[in-house]
Amino acid sequence: MSQTDAQYTKVIANCKEIYSKKTKDYGTSWRILRPSSLTDQLFIKAQRIRTIQETGENRVGETVEGEFMAIVNYCVMALIQLQETTLKELDLSADQAVALYEKYTREAFELMQKKNHDYGEAWRDMRVSSLTDLILTKILRVKQIEDNKGNTLISEGIDANYYDMLNYAVFALIHLTQENNEHL
Repeated sequence: MSQTDAQYTKVIANCKEIYSKKTKDYGTSWRILRPSSLTDQLFIKAQRIRTIQETGENRVGETVEGEFMAIVNYCVMALIQLQETTLKELDLSADQAVALYEKYTREAFELMQKKNHDYGEAWRDMRVSSLTDLILTKILRVKQIEDNKGNTLISEGIDANYYDMLNYAVFALIHLTQENNEHL
């Protein structure tokens, strides 16, 4: 397993742990949300990260790492809501919710491997602030596609943007983990 694959897998395991615990606490109450509402949740999280990056102030106290983890998890929820159209019940069992989480994070991982090959791991030379900006850009694109009722002329669909945001958030978390380890 490559270094990137190992780091990616560890980040996803940490995000999945939070998702699993919240599923036990809250059930799958998020299933009531439309994909557009999840897009707005993603916007709130990414905008908070950007504000903290720009001001250097964090008044709420929740970490930037926690917000990137929330982006990963909200992207998975959005993919489930968008793609699991035959799944009508709101209340999923914890096992079912985790199985779906694993399905979509596996697909994101496979996409990351393909893009990493083609782009030569360019993300490693990027700043976390640039990854934040790319996430915000993708969110605005998704909002426009949603406003266009899912229609695009030439662009990728909503799901591709959710996968990219998920992967950008994982890359940011890898960077932040490395930075934190360097400061120890």
